[in-house]
Formats: sequence, structure tokens, C-alpha cells
Amino acid sequence: MFDFVTVATVEEIPPGTGKTVEVRGIWIALFNVAGTFFAVDNTCPHAGGPLGEGHLTDEVVECPWHGWQFNVRTGERPGNPNFTVACCPVRIEGNLVQVALPEGFK
Repeated sequence: MFDFVTVATVEEIPPGTGKTVEVRGIWIALFNVAGTFFAVDNTCPHAGGPLGEGHLTDEVVECPWHGWQFNVRTGERPGNPNFTVACCPVRIEGNLVQVALPEGFK
């Protein structure tokens, strides 16, 4: 069972945008894709860029540092699934966005 933490309100993250949030000391990139929320590790595996500050197009975020892209639903890099970012469970309770860190998430 996951321990969910409230990190934002639905209104804080309009569709097509993202936000960097902290969950138990770990930075997470939270995105709103057409009303559905997704959360991934904020750190790009290429050079550590902040994915939460990247540009979101549909389900794909582009790292602002070097342009690496990741699907926020799956964590996979389009065209090269050998590179991934970890995904976190997200739920909406009323107007609160809540994220949980899976066991062993780093």
C-alpha cells in the first residue's frame, strides 16, 4: 500500500503544464496531461536536468537542458526505451493532487 502525500491542488497545474514538487525529500516532476496527472523522477538521467521545468507536448516532456524526451505516462524515452525515469502513483482526492513514492524509489 502506498503512503500518498498532498503536493498541489488541481488548479495549480493546468492541463499541458508541469510543476516540480517535493515528496519526502525527493524531487518529483508532476504533469497534467488533459486532466490526468502523472509523476516522474525530476532528474533527467542524461545530465541531471530538471524535468519538471521542461516543455510538455501531449504525454512527452522535453528536458530543458539538452532536449532529452520522456513519456510521463510510462517513463520511457521515445525511440530508446533503454533510458527511463521512474514513475510514481498519483491520485486526486477532491481538488488535491497526491503522490506516493514506490518502495525503493530513489
